[in-house]
Amino acid sequence: MGLLERIRKQWFLAAIMLAITFAYLQPSVGMHGGPLKPEFTITYVAVSTIFLNSGLSLKTEELASALMHIKLHMFVQIFTLGFFPTAMWFILKLLALTSINPWLLKGLQTVGCMPPPVSSAVILTKAVGGNEAAAIFNSAFGSFLGIVVTPLLLLLFLGSSSSVPFSSIFSQLFMTVVIPLILGQILRRYSKDWLERKKPPFGVISSCVLLMIIYSTFCDTFSSPKIDLDTFSLIIIVLLIFFLQLSFMFLTFIISTRKKSGFTAADTVAIMFCSTHKSLTLGIPLLKIVFSGYEHLSLISVPLLIYHPTQILLGGLLVGTMKSWMITRQKALKLSRQTKIPV
Repeated sequence: MGLLERIRKQWFLAAIMLAITFAYLQPSVGMHGGPLKPEFTITYVAVSTIFLNSGLSLKTEELASALMHIKLHMFVQIFTLGFFPTAMWFILKLLALTSINPWLLKGLQTVGCMPPPVSSAVILTKAVGGNEAAAIFNSAFGSFLGIVVTPLLLLLFLGSSSSVPFSSIFSQLFMTVVIPLILGQILRRYSKDWLERKKPPFGVISSCVLLMIIYSTFCDTFSSPKIDLDTFSLIIIVLLIFFLQLSFMFLTFIISTRKKSGFTAADTVAIMFCSTHKSLTLGIPLLKIVFSGYEHLSLISVPLLIYHPTQILLGGLLVGTMKSWMITRQKALKLSRQTKIPV
């Protein structure tokens, strides 16, 4: 029974490995323009499904309560669009003294300037059992904010500027995030009793959608034409991305778990994923716009193409550990409260 329980808990990690393997074997199936049409099924259908699912599963009062958690929202947005790109700038000043391809270093800076994603952070927070409502708000709000802030950050740190089609990106986010979330809340209102009685597997549905996103992302990665760069630079960039992600996740974990922080364990989970994840869906179009006509656009895009699947992979690996930590933390908090009650 213990073995079966461990297998059940690790199914998502095994599924991630299978998705990456299938993407490697047949990248043409799930790549952009392939038979699965990810430019439609992933960009619109998958993301809409995530937020429709969240709208159905989230209690309206929880969502309303999350909107008022101003301290958490400020922490996430300042970290991801303030501290992250600034820290990256200082790190890259040191790395510029090495022989790493300078265009890849510029690409790392663009990663730091990107907004949070509208899907992976929410799904991973939900998988752990964290503050999903806060993750939804910060992912959606951060994406809207990033449409304006990211080009300004790129101008500040890299000196690149261009006109950004705000209206088209806003409309896409509205259709895939806001409308499905509201629709889910409306449907929940009229089917609340049925949902609480049947308890549909919302977590499994979200995890399956994430697997689709992982598969499609790696299909694009494996199907990309060979880019002219030295192996040394590529290996160093991959290692740097793993190190930076783990470091920033650890930093947000340490800060948000301090006694004086005021954050719960569930808040910490949302903060970790929302503060450190970066959007590929918004990132690539923004790079194509801001760096339009750049000869080295493909090299600049490489770090983001690596960062995106890495954040999903690392997040998937951490789900079990974070879930165990959160449950232990909540039990300890409950026990401490009981001992404080006078007999």
